[in-house]
Amino acid sequence: MKRHAWLFNSDSTITNLNVRKIKDMKDRIINSNIAHITLILSMILISCLTDSGREGSGSKYLNRLTRAEKKEGWKLLFDGKKFDGWRGLGRDHVPVGLWVIENGMIKKVDTGNQKNLPDGRPIEGGDLMTVDTYENYELKFEWKVNKGGNSGLKYNVSEEMSQEYGSGYSALGFEYQLLDDGDEKYMRVLKPAQFSGSLYDLIPSKNVNLKPVGEFNSSRIIVNGNHAEHWLNGIKVVEYEFGSEELEDAYLASKFSEIPGFINKRKAHIVLQNHNDESWFRNIKIRVL
Repeated sequence: MKRHAWLFNSDSTITNLNVRKIKDMKDRIINSNIAHITLILSMILISCLTDSGREGSGSKYLNRLTRAEKKEGWKLLFDGKKFDGWRGLGRDHVPVGLWVIENGMIKKVDTGNQKNLPDGRPIEGGDLMTVDTYENYELKFEWKVNKGGNSGLKYNVSEEMSQEYGSGYSALGFEYQLLDDGDEKYMRVLKPAQFSGSLYDLIPSKNVNLKPVGEFNSSRIIVNGNHAEHWLNGIKVVEYEFGSEELEDAYLASKFSEIPGFINKRKAHIVLQNHNDESWFRNIKIRVL
């Protein structure tokens, strides 16, 4: 009986060892699978984060509409390759030597004191304007300037008014100011309504948070009925109403006060300003409201 008991105990021990080995193997397989799944999920997450940031980098994803944007009715005003849909204000073409396409961006060239192109032709001045006009819309765009840079995007622009009361090639209209706000040359010189995001010389922006100089900022303008808004890097910085007492008072105190009908809402052009400084624009999109 003792011999048989020993045999039974031995068989039981072997069985227990085998069960333990099988369990250990299962645990290793499970842990290995978990590790692989974790790695795969991490790679997917990194890929998603990378893709989501591509629109803010110099990649092939610039100047494209997402599926959601297409469904919402967005249109590209600039495809990153051609100036289709644009011309100089007061001209039937884009001013030569002043506006160029560079790495999927519209670049305003700083021509300095240069008067002529390398081939001897004069450099043409002037703002860059959409061929089409818009009345109620949402516009979004990205922009950057150099240190101390100054530019603007104008809307509610009448070409006829600009030619009658202005230089003929520079837009008169509402300006979304684009500026290196932190540059010391602007301190104690500009009025509050002359810094970034403001409705230039009319309504000052609030809660502005600019990207560091050299990085792209994201801006949005909404004009719907009499209501208008300016957004900068995801924050609403200006809000006003056409026909309001606030806008009327600001107009009378501004440098535009001698231009009849300046603050009237109209179906109008969108314009990139020709300022002295270099500036860059990309991802310019619009949807009609």
